[in-house]
Amino acid sequence: MTYSVVLMGTPAFAVPILEALIKNNDYDVKAVVTQPDRPQGRKHTLTPSPVKTAAQIYGITVLQPEKISGSPEMQEIIDINPDFIVTAAFGQFLPTKLLNAAKIAAVNTHASLLPKYRGGAPVHYAIMNGDKETGVSIMYMVKTMDAGDVIDTVKIPITDQDNVGTMFEKLSIAGRDLLLETLPKIATGDISPVAQDKEKITFSPNIPHEMQNLNFATETAKQLDWHIRGLYPTHPAFAQVLNQRMKITDVTPLLDETNQTPGSIVERNKKQLKIAAADGTVVQINRLQPAGKSEMAISAYLNGAGKDLEVGQKWAIINE
Repeated sequence: MTYSVVLMGTPAFAVPILEALIKNNDYDVKAVVTQPDRPQGRKHTLTPSPVKTAAQIYGITVLQPEKISGSPEMQEIIDINPDFIVTAAFGQFLPTKLLNAAKIAAVNTHASLLPKYRGGAPVHYAIMNGDKETGVSIMYMVKTMDAGDVIDTVKIPITDQDNVGTMFEKLSIAGRDLLLETLPKIATGDISPVAQDKEKITFSPNIPHEMQNLNFATETAKQLDWHIRGLYPTHPAFAQVLNQRMKITDVTPLLDETNQTPGSIVERNKKQLKIAAADGTVVQINRLQPAGKSEMAISAYLNGAGKDLEVGQKWAIINE
């Protein structure tokens, strides 16, 4: 039997799922629903979502409602009356009327181990909080955000080298494989969904701009590392460095200790820059991006704009 599917997703996380459904003869992807094209980059060029780009390669119908509820696109999906509605980081709430249009089920592929990290930025928060693992949950869709019964999960370790980009790549593949294992079981009823434990619910709202700010006075070296990796590359972290706002994209927390004031230079040579952080800890800056320039290795910065830096100098300005 071939199951008809409408896939709803937006970022690169959803692309492997879409491509797997398209290439699998058990599924017929009738349409893809994604966010409207958005301006990106310095020139604010109108850019399609990764899911739209992928769908167009395969000649799949693409729907892009600004708001799905009550839209003509919603009625198109209802008229399709697919066996499955599959969402993967779509980015909008779905009305119950739409969810009920699925003949078998409306399911979501969510990048966390629910009930932990409901919301739009689960991978970011898992890394920023120093979690050792995260994963993917396949759950039934309900009107409340990420609140449906969990059908199955898969766990993925978070290494000290992972950032949001690498984890999204791992989780998209894990989510793809888990979904393909789960959909046939849903169709035959060979599943045992589990209600989410309300006592264990946590949330991961979209990243506010102020969360991108680093503070060497309140964050230890390890916390700075979590913070930076938990935002890169989607929302790079910033620090006020000397007289400009600078992106800090890669650091290493060290075992060194210091009595230097947080934000001050502990050690500096042609290839290394070590900065004091909270609680006497030390962080090594590996990569950064000065305003108006490309991302660079610390050695390039130290041999250019940072050539006159000295030990003891206040490098990162602390906003008290």
